[in-house]
Amino acid sequence: MKKLLQLHLLFSWLSLDVVIGAMASMYFFQELVHVQLEWPTFVLLALAVWTIYSLDHLLDARQSKASSSPRRVFYSQNKSVLTLGILIAMVLGLVGAFYWLGWDTEVQLTFALLLVLGGCRWAIQKLGPLMLKEVSIALFYVIGSLWLPMLRSEVEDLSWKALVFVAVFFLLALLNLWMLSFLDREEDRQDGFISIAVLFSPIQMIQWIRKLAFFGIFGTMAAFIFLPSFYRPFSCVLLLMFLVHYLTFFQSELSVTQKRQRMELSFWIPWLLLWI
Repeated sequence: MKKLLQLHLLFSWLSLDVVIGAMASMYFFQELVHVQLEWPTFVLLALAVWTIYSLDHLLDARQSKASSSPRRVFYSQNKSVLTLGILIAMVLGLVGAFYWLGWDTEVQLTFALLLVLGGCRWAIQKLGPLMLKEVSIALFYVIGSLWLPMLRSEVEDLSWKALVFVAVFFLLALLNLWMLSFLDREEDRQDGFISIAVLFSPIQMIQWIRKLAFFGIFGTMAAFIFLPSFYRPFSCVLLLMFLVHYLTFFQSELSVTQKRQRMELSFWIPWLLLWI
């Protein structure tokens, strides 16, 4: 049992739960806009997401010399292996992109998007208001998941109804980041990292989290009622994801690690669309 728990923690520390969640998010958007993506696109997204998250965690670990976070300690102790893994993932991603997709307009636009997002992320970290950190990460997550389905969709499929779900998914990603920021606030403060939960009082953060969660829950219920029947499965998926976040976050008997893992695993829920 102890080894199983250690493997579960390792799975989370390596951001593999986030990777599978990102693939599920892209599947959600491909179904929303009536697109069928080939399996290599999901592999490329997985490599890109793992590289970005691992690199971010590795940089955080290097900035914190005496970290109180188990994840940062793990990355600090295994920095050589993880650095090699990141380099291999980058090479595989580039080779795979050229092999499967070629150097066409789609790939060129994707690389341009990566450069723009990277530049925006750097500018926000160095120059922008710190409150934009979580907002920008949530926005980049949604754009990254939506990008290929959007490029391959027909104009009529990008209706205002589909865009409603894009906006709600963004709110869900933002809620996830606010909750995780709140859970990690003491570790971030001790390690010298600034987040929205460090800048604002716990009471303010709880109020914002509760309001955003309620807005998402009632918004998805309204979408289920008022939008055409085609969109009802997507409303149900988002409603489940909001409910898992809300119920997990406010369940006092769960540890911080358990809450984090359950909220990250909630992003796997879009895979239910495979059977609908």
